[in-house]
Amino acid sequence: MTREEILAKLKESIVEMDSDLAEEAAQEALEFGVDPLIAITDGLSEGMLVVSDLFDIGEAFVPQLMVAAEAFEKAVVILTSGLSEDEKQASKAGKVLIHTVQGDVHDIGKNIVKTMFEANNFQVFDLGRDVQVELVVEKAKEYEVDIIAGSALMTTTMPAQKDILRLLEEEGIRENYIVMYGGAPVFQDWCDKIGADGYADTAAGAVEVAKKLLAQKVS
Repeated sequence: MTREEILAKLKESIVEMDSDLAEEAAQEALEFGVDPLIAITDGLSEGMLVVSDLFDIGEAFVPQLMVAAEAFEKAVVILTSGLSEDEKQASKAGKVLIHTVQGDVHDIGKNIVKTMFEANNFQVFDLGRDVQVELVVEKAKEYEVDIIAGSALMTTTMPAQKDILRLLEEEGIRENYIVMYGGAPVFQDWCDKIGADGYADTAAGAVEVAKKLLAQKVS
């Protein structure tokens, strides 16, 4: 079996939402000496992109998304089993702090975005819903995250997104974080107006925006 065939099998296992196949392919990747990070990014993540595209066009639904994410995670556990804790952290795509903003108790969309981030090998810290502005900033510092992602599902709670940015500025740490926002009433114009770094209107889009912004930050 060639490297390309193993990567194709890893991708197929996620598209097929088959945990057994994902674990089998991950074990084969280790046996053939495929770099774990390559196996994750060029195999598993490619499959997840297909699933997320299907989700966005209504040909896959939340249960299927969850099953694909579970297959992804099981394969990642095998692929990283021989790595040290530091190496495992280094293999992650980045750290994301996700929440629904203060005053907003809706979390279905946030949970879908969380799943998509995790299925693309991000380490995610989920603060839940109706999270106070001060707590968001406190936890961003505590967990040393790369990205703060906040969802607002009501126009009345959107100002909390602006308040997070204001508090980051006041503490002199705004430049430490990529700040991304989304939610039904949130649009690119709003994010531009308040000075957020990124906006996405789909879960898959959020991941792609996050990857792009992280790459720009590193370079």
